[in-house]
Amino acid sequence: MAAKTVLNYLPRKSVVHELTGTTKLVFFLLFTFASMMTYDTRVLLALLLVSVGIFRLSKIRFSEVRFMMTFTLVFLVINNLFIFLFNPDQGTALYGTRHVLFHLFWRYDLTQEQLFYMLNISLKYFVSLPIAILFISATNPSEFAASLSSIGVSYRVSYRVSYSVALALRYIPDIQRDYHAISQAQQARGIELGKKEKLLMRLKNSVNILLPLILSSLQRIDVISSAMELRGFGKDKKKRTWYMKRPMKRNDFIAIALGALLLAFSLGMIAANGGRFWNPFAQ
Repeated sequence: MAAKTVLNYLPRKSVVHELTGTTKLVFFLLFTFASMMTYDTRVLLALLLVSVGIFRLSKIRFSEVRFMMTFTLVFLVINNLFIFLFNPDQGTALYGTRHVLFHLFWRYDLTQEQLFYMLNISLKYFVSLPIAILFISATNPSEFAASLSSIGVSYRVSYRVSYSVALALRYIPDIQRDYHAISQAQQARGIELGKKEKLLMRLKNSVNILLPLILSSLQRIDVISSAMELRGFGKDKKKRTWYMKRPMKRNDFIAIALGALLLAFSLGMIAANGGRFWNPFAQ
């Protein structure tokens, strides 16, 4: 069975996959701005529904992106924990009221305002994560590079950056395959890397995987750089074309309009609230 990979392109026949790379990039930026600029729970919940709906339209299964979801959830728990430890009254300072649920210890009181503030922080992650995963999983790396080049200001800079990003995205699955292959080879030689081994010993044994992985990666980088140099990469000052670049269709314009509408909705609610925060505790 092939090893599962993360952060790689997952081809599907869906409305999301049929959109051009430029459309996905523009929508991703508009949607991200809309979610990051507001702390209005109502807006975030609406954006969450849109995000989950688009994820379902992509026909990508949750099991295929479970690692990223789990990693983000763990990071979110740690982030909220440190927010509370370093400033347990941040919510009180933002909303101007203090409703204590119960006292924990020392200066730490659990308040409704702090829980509400951390809820909004969590919603931001859950709103942006599905769209961020789709941006990578539903976009061919070459088409992604073409989209970056399409919005680039300077051709020479955008072309180099776009090509570098495309190579990086193509390289991630290769690294993962090499890692699993080396790991299985080392385990076949009797080096235990499973849960039965102690943590410190597993970390020590992991060095036997990392060193060959680094060496193979350096060799691959040298081969690619030599091939690009022989082909005269970056020497031509004329504007280059992209094989994977596609013309925009009706659905592309609809997606961009939806992203612009969501951003306008977020900004409109900020103006209506008189700030980025919606305060349900106000009298």
